[in-house]
Amino acid sequence: MTIGIAVIGAGMAGKSHAAAYRVAPTLYRPTLPDLRYVSICDVNAEIGEATARRYGYERSDTDWRAIAADPDIHVVSVVIANSLHLEVVRGLLEAGKHVLCEKPLADTLESAREMARLAREASSIARIGLTYVRQPGIAAIRNWIQDGTLGTVLHLSARYWCDYACNPKGQMSWRYKGPMGSGALADVGSHLTYLSEFLCGDMTAVSGGAFTTAITERPLPLGAVVGHGQVDVSSETEPVENDDYATFTAKFGATTASLEASRVAAGYPNGLNFEVFCVNGAASFHQDTPSQVRLYLHDDQPGTNGYRTVNLGSDHPYVAGGMAIDVSGVGFGQNEGFAFQARAFLEEVAGIPESESLPRNASFDDGVHNMEILAAVAESAADNGKTVTL
Repeated sequence: MTIGIAVIGAGMAGKSHAAAYRVAPTLYRPTLPDLRYVSICDVNAEIGEATARRYGYERSDTDWRAIAADPDIHVVSVVIANSLHLEVVRGLLEAGKHVLCEKPLADTLESAREMARLAREASSIARIGLTYVRQPGIAAIRNWIQDGTLGTVLHLSARYWCDYACNPKGQMSWRYKGPMGSGALADVGSHLTYLSEFLCGDMTAVSGGAFTTAITERPLPLGAVVGHGQVDVSSETEPVENDDYATFTAKFGATTASLEASRVAAGYPNGLNFEVFCVNGAASFHQDTPSQVRLYLHDDQPGTNGYRTVNLGSDHPYVAGGMAIDVSGVGFGQNEGFAFQARAFLEEVAGIPESESLPRNASFDDGVHNMEILAAVAESAADNGKTVTL
């Protein structure tokens, strides 16, 4: 058995998927089947060719239909603008490809539900990438909640602050088009929603939704835009249609969370941070130090109690066998999460039993649920922060 692999989208996240498939067979056991790295597809031929060369893929394509038509390709990552997901995923599933789609699942809830329907009826596997659940520190904190070390969550405070859009001279792109709620909330806030449920359980309601568009217009680019990179711009501008900043409160039964997402937080290139307070103590995670977490337990001695720093190593999720040097103090970051995600997807495609595999990736139905939460936040924000039940 040989699994042929392609990635559609050669931008920032597309490179992460391309690299992750290269790393995946070096991780854990049992051994994966032989992998063939076939194509990187991007409408920008130059960018697609460069990414294919960089990560050792055999060729590049400019039309996703070439991927769908190739019988030597079995696994495809879809890492393109959300508005294109439905068309591309539909074609790939109809061609019998196994699909790993980036989040959020689509640009509209209607499209996401249609994608979930297609996935349920497909003969192949369709999964969505929710990468942060594979951060060793976040997985460790969840384990401490569930095994009673921390115990029941009392409340959660989480934020995802980014600064990729804080420059008013930064160029217009697809990220700034679409209704309120499709900006910072969909881009980085979608991570907060699934992570909050990963830690606290099922979300039951949202309230206090509020959006801000801090930079109301942006200049048009003069060249191809890749990820969050900057290019030369023209003097012509277009209005920003969606949210630069979003905040809301979430309910999980008796548990409450305060969640905040921004793409205009100057000085925070990738600032995912949270603190969770539980019956037996508390824990916090900061993306700028992802190989450490902070832990506080009530049974610490008076006079010396308080947060301690835990260096993550082979005693924690994903690290043992998942790093070339899998001991504490070596360090790791977000890129490894993509490798664990790719490995889990390839294990499922290869038919390796779930009991011998990494946790499976989320389903398209889970992706719809994530978007239902985002839609509820948008509904709350549109009606002065009203409570919306899920």
